[in-house]
Amino acid sequence: MFSLAAAATLAACGDDPAQPDMSAMKVPVSVVTVEPTPTEIYTQLPGRVEAIQEAEIRARVTGIVQEINFEQGSEVKQGQLLFTIDPAPYEAELNRARADLLRAEADAGSARVQAERYAKLVKSNAISRQEYDNAVAAAKQADAAIAGAEAAVRSAEINLGYTRVESPIDGRIGKSLVTEGALVSAQNATQMATVQQLSRVYVDITQSTTQLAALRKALESGVLKKNSSERVAVQVLLDDGSVYPHDGTLLFSGVAVDPTTGQVTLRAEFDNPEEILLPGMFVRVRVQQGMDESALLVPRQAIQRTPDGLNTLMVVRDGVVNPVAVAVGPDFENGSLIYKGLQAGDMVVVEGFQKIRPGAPVQPMPWNPGGQGQNGNAAQGAAGGQNAGPNAGPNADQSGTQQTESQGASQGQAGAAAAPTTATAKD
Repeated sequence: MFSLAAAATLAACGDDPAQPDMSAMKVPVSVVTVEPTPTEIYTQLPGRVEAIQEAEIRARVTGIVQEINFEQGSEVKQGQLLFTIDPAPYEAELNRARADLLRAEADAGSARVQAERYAKLVKSNAISRQEYDNAVAAAKQADAAIAGAEAAVRSAEINLGYTRVESPIDGRIGKSLVTEGALVSAQNATQMATVQQLSRVYVDITQSTTQLAALRKALESGVLKKNSSERVAVQVLLDDGSVYPHDGTLLFSGVAVDPTTGQVTLRAEFDNPEEILLPGMFVRVRVQQGMDESALLVPRQAIQRTPDGLNTLMVVRDGVVNPVAVAVGPDFENGSLIYKGLQAGDMVVVEGFQKIRPGAPVQPMPWNPGGQGQNGNAAQGAAGGQNAGPNAGPNADQSGTQQTESQGASQGQAGAAAAPTTATAKD
């Protein structure tokens, strides 16, 4: 009896069920169906920030800096005192000029009186006509001397005023380039500081003639349409990839090509209340080009890079996934623009790249941007039992999200029996 039981057991073990063909399994992947979307098209160009107003504070008289009257790096107002240069020699020069003016006025008074006296005498022929003419000329020369002395006084007053170095504009002042006690020179125009207005800034943008020609061709062919608004929107991209919160206005586009670089220059103006954009900063600028009525956009994570540097998308056609080379345009909030290689209605794989290869059969599933692990749970249900029926996949997904990793592992070992159990429990 024992021998017969052992033989029966061995015979039963030999009757293994047929193993499923793993190559025929459809791997679930998350996909999006590409549909034409009217989109404002932007081009990204390099730019450099420039101050709208920038004043170099330079010495206009020669002297010793007595005092620095500002806090370095602070905001200053037009007319605010910045530096004080020793005024003593210029005060003395002003006093001398005023004294010369008083002397000239005294000489002029005497000359006028003599000319008036000679006018009476010449009528009675008490003096010669020549003497009278000389007296009149001397009076006029005295008046001219007064005008010269007044100009000298005004010049001395101006030079004395230049000893008080004031800000010509509102803005932010940088560091002081001179120290107290330093000698500054009017002849060399010694630079003492710089004031820049940062509340509004320019961004100078360069665009190649090739890009300009491509834009004109797209507009002429109807691929792009001009905006109904006359205002061209311009945006700045910061170093961290974020968009600067204030849009700018394109002021002009260059009409001549720089022969050394083959580029044209554009200038945009931006509000800068937070002073994020600083003069000299290099930025990326998005310039509005036109409207593409049938733009094809895909999520950024769907774009794959090949070893040879090409951009590809995994596209599902007839239940089979294959890579498709594409030309990628600028990025937008809802995806990246695809210029070539994609057609409206194509299904593009967004998640699940690790489990597929070119030519593999797949099971497309709608991509949920906010979902977590949808493909992993679906694949787990498929590995547990592909023949469990259409309800097994979603129910297994719900069960898997409530179980620990160890429970998930045991579910995979349970095979096809786990899926019907979960579906029955839910029902």
